[in-house]
Amino acid sequence: MAEVFLSLGSNVGERRDNILAALAFIDRKGVRLKAVSSLYESAPVGVTGHPDFLNICVAAETVLEPEALLNALQDVEAELGRERTAEKTPRIIDIDILLYGHIIFESERLVIPHREMHKRRFVLEPLKEIAGDAAHPALKKSVNELAREAVSGEIRKIGAV
Repeated sequence: MAEVFLSLGSNVGERRDNILAALAFIDRKGVRLKAVSSLYESAPVGVTGHPDFLNICVAAETVLEPEALLNALQDVEAELGRERTAEKTPRIIDIDILLYGHIIFESERLVIPHREMHKRRFVLEPLKEIAGDAAHPALKKSVNELAREAVSGEIRKIGAV
């Protein structure tokens, strides 16, 4: 079993319900949820005029290899109605693989650790809540250290999922 950390976000419709539904679907896709962060709210990064996101991070275990995990998570997104039309568009659900064990992995479809995670407070704040000591295998820094260094965007803790 590999320990994985995922980030979930929603900025369309009933955002909290979208995240809860995604968690239920993920749990049925060969991914055992171990910990879930609080909900955080943040503005979208890189665009203006879009609704704010609700974000969480989860710790989980899986027997799925990285690309199989990506496929399972994209299935969850599709089951919830996400359409992949363009980047930086509002979305019902967005699920990213942040860390997968201690590996560094790169393919045409997937990069682990997530390329932007170390810059994004909306990822690092919820992640440090459940895994502050987790190490970024490429940067050799803990999530706590990365969260202290991150400068992107405002984030507000909303409360429990």
